[in-house]
Amino acid sequence: MRRWVPALLLVYAICVPPLRAAEQVDLIVHGGIVVTMDPQQTLVENGAVAIRAGKIAGIGSTATVLKDFEAPQVIDARGGVIMPGLINAHNHAAMSLFRGLADDRALMDWLQNYIFPAEAKLVDEAFVRAGTKLACLEMALGGTTTYVDMYYFEHAVAEETAAAGLRGVLGQTLIDFPAPDYKTWDASLAGCDAYLAKWKGHALITPAVAPHAPYTLTPEHLQAVKQLADKHGVPYVIHVAETAAEVKTIGERYQTTPVVHLDRIGILGPNVIANHMVHANDAELLLLKKHGVGVAHCPQSNMKLASGIAPVPKMLALKIPVGLGTDGPASNNDLDLWEEIDTAAKLHKVATGDPTVVSAREALAMATIDGARAIHQADKIGSLEIGKAADLIIVGLDAPHQTPLYDVYSHLVYTTKASDVRTVIVNGRVVVEDRQIKTLDAAAVLKQAREYRERISAALKK
Repeated sequence: MRRWVPALLLVYAICVPPLRAAEQVDLIVHGGIVVTMDPQQTLVENGAVAIRAGKIAGIGSTATVLKDFEAPQVIDARGGVIMPGLINAHNHAAMSLFRGLADDRALMDWLQNYIFPAEAKLVDEAFVRAGTKLACLEMALGGTTTYVDMYYFEHAVAEETAAAGLRGVLGQTLIDFPAPDYKTWDASLAGCDAYLAKWKGHALITPAVAPHAPYTLTPEHLQAVKQLADKHGVPYVIHVAETAAEVKTIGERYQTTPVVHLDRIGILGPNVIANHMVHANDAELLLLKKHGVGVAHCPQSNMKLASGIAPVPKMLALKIPVGLGTDGPASNNDLDLWEEIDTAAKLHKVATGDPTVVSAREALAMATIDGARAIHQADKIGSLEIGKAADLIIVGLDAPHQTPLYDVYSHLVYTTKASDVRTVIVNGRVVVEDRQIKTLDAAAVLKQAREYRERISAALKK
């Protein structure tokens, strides 16, 4: 009998595969409804995500992921949704310190008579750092993991954003008058060049150029900035067709419309992020599609400033990538992207008289995967897929306004609030856990912001 033992063992070894050891990862999030926002719109009812080295290593049922992976840190997401972090496609983060400074005014009045003078008096590097910290605190607690910024002293914005653990596409603003950081055009262009070189390749920060608008820069300066963006291979962020007054100004100066003007001088391309795009005709939309331009739609800011309603249903029909932005906190007046998602879905229904346009899934996509496409980052963020950056959030579903649950997409768009966000993970790092931020001293940030309120009020009285 003994002589058969080796043979039996050989047969067993061939027919029965050995138990596979679980792979080691850094973090596992499990037990929630996984809303991936991937091309198949995969939904896992009791799902889990495994994270290793800042990237997603596995997605599946909780049972499968816990069998296949082991981690020193495990986060229980039962009673919640595990989904991609939100993407704020347009912001001026440091302007959080101007929140509520000048409301109920038209854009040009607001800019020229209040904001530009206040910036000239008050904005310096310390101001920008304090305002950026405040904005990052608000965004992180609300589930925003990536934002696109355009402001002054952008190197300071980059430093504070990276320290807060958030991801940013951060554009150095250039404009044709003396700015808080650079007083001449040559200094502005050189400073921007140095900023782009320093931050290119950072794990969290994508540096960008941010010429303010077609009406605040000459064609030659817009082209010079485009050359700089192409030299460094970075995004080109710009306000376009935001108001009827802008369209009138461009028409008087150049006898055309803002988008056609940018096309004629060679600006449009697949690295451009066009903010607002409220007043765009059908021919202009076709130009955006032709050149692969992404659009940042800011419904609440556009409503508050009475700028108008962007033709988003037409953009979506043309498959132009559209993301959602809050705009700056001085014109919104918050950085709550959940409100933008809800507003975007409802605004276009009432504007068109069609309750089927901008469905819940489309609205959610604009804040996740389509937002990533709009800012030209869809290869690494915007959906939960293996190999992409581990930027994800847990949204609680246990509040009264979240009960009962029938359709998770409807819930995320029409009922979810920023306060429902429990946990935020960016690049595999836990930034917020159980509503507590781990990367910022929240009390100190708020104290500093209140102190700035006193300084700003005193300065504006002089």
